[in-house]
Formats: sequence, structure tokens, C-alpha cells
Amino acid sequence: MAADTPQSVHDGLQHYPSQAPFDAYGNGGFRFAGMSHRGSLLCLPSGIHGWDVASPMSVSLDSFSRVFDELAPPSFLLFGTGAAQVFPALEIRQAFAARLIGFEIMDTGAAARTYNVLLAEKRPVFAALIAVD
Repeated sequence: MAADTPQSVHDGLQHYPSQAPFDAYGNGGFRFAGMSHRGSLLCLPSGIHGWDVASPMSVSLDSFSRVFDELAPPSFLLFGTGAAQVFPALEIRQAFAARLIGFEIMDTGAAARTYNVLLAEKRPVFAALIAVD
């Protein structure tokens, strides 16, 4: 395969062991680090992980278990909710507040752009991004 051909984060573990800016999003996935990934993503201190959330309506408190395992205060998570901004259940928002982790809710496009800006500024940035078509 040519060096410039995108690879996939799908390696059985669905994990890219670093942070990387997004080159594109849409068509049900994301492009970053010369690879493409179909589906949603978690961008955490341990790297970029596939996330089995397909819509903001399917998000539960359990969906954020890896986030809660990895993030410690003071930190924050950008939550890209798909094509439109959708506020998750109060239980989820309260769980972030109880852990003193900021929770910024926006559409996925805004979250991906904000992630890229903060990453370029070398600021700590983490995200949960629901893929959009």
C-alpha cells in the first residue's frame, strides 16, 4: 500500500496511540494521521480510540466509562453530538460535574475544529465525537 494511502484505526483494538489533528470528518467517520476511521471516536490521554456510539440518543453514562477512567480534574471534554448540538441526559452532565471534569457540548464539526485549535496550541484537549454523514 502506498505511503499516502489512508490506513484505518481498525486494528482490532481501534486505537491510535497518540493525539493527532483531524484532516476531515464526515461520511460516517474521520481522517487523521494518514488514516481513516469509520464511526465515532474518543480522543483521550492514551490516544484516539474507536467509540461504539452512533447517535446522541444512544449515549449513556456507561458510554463515558473510559473517559472517567482516564481524565482527572482539572480537565474537560469536548462532546461532539453529531450534526446538531444535542444535550445529553442530566445524569451524564451531573456525572461530569461531580468528577470536576468540564463538559463542553457542541456539534461534531465545532468540536473537531476546537480540538484541532487547542491541540495546535499544545493545550490539553480531549474529545468524544459522534460521527456524522
